[in-house]
Amino acid sequence: MNGFDSGIHARRRALFMEQLGAAAAVIPAAALATHHADCEWPFRQESDFFYLTGFDEPDAVALLLPHRPEGERYVLFVQPKDPAAEVWTGFRWGTEGAVERYGADLAHPLDQLSEKLPEYLAGAEAIAFRVGRHTSVESMVLSAWGRQLDTYARTGTAALGLVAPTPILHRLRLRKEPHELERLREACRISSEAHELARSITRPGMNEAEVQAAMEAHFRSNGARGPAYGSIVAGGDNACVLHYTANTAPLQDGDLLLIDAGCSLEDYYNGDITRTFPVNGRFTAEQRELYSVVLEAQEAAVAVVAPGGTAEAVHDTALRILVEGLVDLGLLIGDVNGIIERGDYRHLYMHRTGHWLGLDVHDVGAYRLGEQPAPLEPGMVLTVEPGLYVSDRLSVPEGQPEIDDRWKGIGIRIEDDVAVTETGHEVLTAGALKSVAAMER
Repeated sequence: MNGFDSGIHARRRALFMEQLGAAAAVIPAAALATHHADCEWPFRQESDFFYLTGFDEPDAVALLLPHRPEGERYVLFVQPKDPAAEVWTGFRWGTEGAVERYGADLAHPLDQLSEKLPEYLAGAEAIAFRVGRHTSVESMVLSAWGRQLDTYARTGTAALGLVAPTPILHRLRLRKEPHELERLREACRISSEAHELARSITRPGMNEAEVQAAMEAHFRSNGARGPAYGSIVAGGDNACVLHYTANTAPLQDGDLLLIDAGCSLEDYYNGDITRTFPVNGRFTAEQRELYSVVLEAQEAAVAVVAPGGTAEAVHDTALRILVEGLVDLGLLIGDVNGIIERGDYRHLYMHRTGHWLGLDVHDVGAYRLGEQPAPLEPGMVLTVEPGLYVSDRLSVPEGQPEIDDRWKGIGIRIEDDVAVTETGHEVLTAGALKSVAAMER
């Protein structure tokens, strides 16, 4: 992995264990997933496991044991070195590498987990484990806990219960460290370049797949692992399908092309950008008017990203400008506040305005704390992505005008990745242009 630093993960483990108290955490890695027959999908590590360990192999388990003595608090169970297996599936670090490179206090072959787990969990006041996702490990955790309960009458000690490690981990992951912000800047730089490339090569008669291929080749040739998610390259009315990924249609003269695509780095930090532009280089009057509304909403929403603000305020800012613009264009009628309260805009704008970004594209972290929206803090990174989608797919709410054919088939979304700073915000994806003038040629 590029720039691997075991100290980064060691600091994270220390913070995590400090908040665990006397609980013992069991954090499994991802397993390989079958694509078809005996072929597997490319491996993607489980993000919580990677955040704490940096270890990028399947079928491993990390134990974080603050109740144990120094030198026994970080234990990795991994696939052992096996030259015969490595001929088929590639290099393994094994138990020695788990200690020497990845900083484990102790490491064991994975097939010893069932035997050794009860001993490592003994003395913990609780067991931190995410139930429902890793069935084979879960059965071992429950068995070890059950043995403690069975012997409680004789020993007087047992873990009091299972607790979820994710609230602690996800609070830590929500605020990005300086190292993480640098990695996100790199992912956004490569992703921005790919969007600029796409706009420069797009012409009527090309296929959506050609544009996708050019962008993803740029990702790989610049050191990224590949696309962070299924790239959306949607010409014309396809852009009104929010998660369109077929990417097989020809690009028509006079249509818009919506591209929602970003790269994932070797250490899983992601870019997530959407740009929309005319295939032939010139907006029609209707396209320009709708694009200008979305752009105004997006820029205003980005402007309110700052410490003490909220993701909810970002959405509300964008939504009001979108609705005002749609009323001005006659696509909605009535009082703006009433339209928003009733949701009469949802046939034209049906999603929220953004999400957290980090190791996961839709990254972890709470948007609300009880009844209140969570305040933005320096180090948080979110997307800002309002859009408008004009089609016949959803019925027009009662009292709103039917849509004239000249508007139909126009789908527009503009998305940037924005980091909260001490004094405001930083647009990480500024290298991907978005002005009306920049979208034309």
